[in-house]
Amino acid sequence: MARNDLPNRNLSQHDVSRRGFLGSAALAGAASFAANMRVLDALQTPTLAAELKRQQKSVILLWLAGGASQLETWDPKPGRITGGPFRAISTDIPSVQISELLPKMAQRMKTTAIIRSLNTRNGDHGGGTILMETGRAKEAAVDYPDLGALIARELGRADSQVPDYVSLYSETEGRHKGGAGFLGARYAPMFLSDSMIPPNIRRLDSISETDHTDRAAFQRLLAKQFQDRHPRSVVSSHGMAYERVRGLMSSETLFDVSQEPQSARDFYGPTQFQEQCLIARRLVEAGVPFVKVARAWWDSHGQNFETHRELCADLDQGMSALLDDLGQRGLLENTLVLTFGEFGRTPQINPSLGRDHFANAWSASLSGCGIKGGAVYGKTDADGHTVVEGEAKAGDLFATIFSAVGIDPTKEYQVGARPIPIVDFGCKAIPEILA
Repeated sequence: MARNDLPNRNLSQHDVSRRGFLGSAALAGAASFAANMRVLDALQTPTLAAELKRQQKSVILLWLAGGASQLETWDPKPGRITGGPFRAISTDIPSVQISELLPKMAQRMKTTAIIRSLNTRNGDHGGGTILMETGRAKEAAVDYPDLGALIARELGRADSQVPDYVSLYSETEGRHKGGAGFLGARYAPMFLSDSMIPPNIRRLDSISETDHTDRAAFQRLLAKQFQDRHPRSVVSSHGMAYERVRGLMSSETLFDVSQEPQSARDFYGPTQFQEQCLIARRLVEAGVPFVKVARAWWDSHGQNFETHRELCADLDQGMSALLDDLGQRGLLENTLVLTFGEFGRTPQINPSLGRDHFANAWSASLSGCGIKGGAVYGKTDADGHTVVEGEAKAGDLFATIFSAVGIDPTKEYQVGARPIPIVDFGCKAIPEILA
């Protein structure tokens, strides 16, 4: 990412006004401005900190691992042989109906858009997961980064003291977990599959809090003296890396839902998925650019309707609470919330009353930042077998996601001698659902 350095001069807190900050950010980008170590103290003023927080874009992916049924969620077909036992219900957008299994989300379609025409053509768990995590098929010659790493690379701030990419309960069904690929370890996810509290970031019991604080103060003093004598970018970079480690250590409480009042925890609900939705809100509020919350076992080859009755209730409660909470805090306009998995489910119902893997006509949802609420893009036939209008590929979905949060979907990375576009060749954003 191109970065421009601002003029190197000493700034007091009063030298940097809100208007001056915004002007500098417009010229050089908020990340490059914040990366100048000489203005970090100035950015601690309440007005500027609030402005930076207001502008920070984030993405939350609610990953429906195993493949949720579009017919029981965003594209119901009531009364058809493929429709199953559930009704379609009206939403707060008169022209849009969704499954009765999502009654709370039905009242929040004004902030949500639906793509009903994904045709990704890969119904294998492994291949479908890689495709929907990276936006393109696996290629032997290139290790592509996943969506979270790309968002972290583009939206992460150099001065951030929180993780750029957190993946909660990621080891669902033993499938692919994603990664930073050619972007490198700097943008790799913090995986939390066994516990919601990150391991190995706590202060050792053998070191008291006083000693820990004193050591940090002494280190900062020595670092400042050295930097004053050697004002070079590598010195600043080292100092920022050290502060980032300290920030990660202090971010432990972000993952602890007990820090929230009981009323907030009750608002989200008691299940693991719902608590992780609450953690996701805490993380984006603190400046984490990308959070993935996975909900497993949508792979309903048998007893599809009972499975979706349970899982949709969990999704409906957690997702609706998340959207409401983000909205009430003024965060939804800068936070994009997504739902999709590796594919959908077959329209035909098998002898075990289940639905099998299906990647030829399925759905995803996008809510919040950069999205035209209430929009529905694409259409499937009456029984849901094929896309009849507005076919979209995985790369089209990725281009739309990037556009919604202000990332240029035509951008390219240079990997060795090879230019790699940020989205797959021939893919483009879907303007009909962009605000």
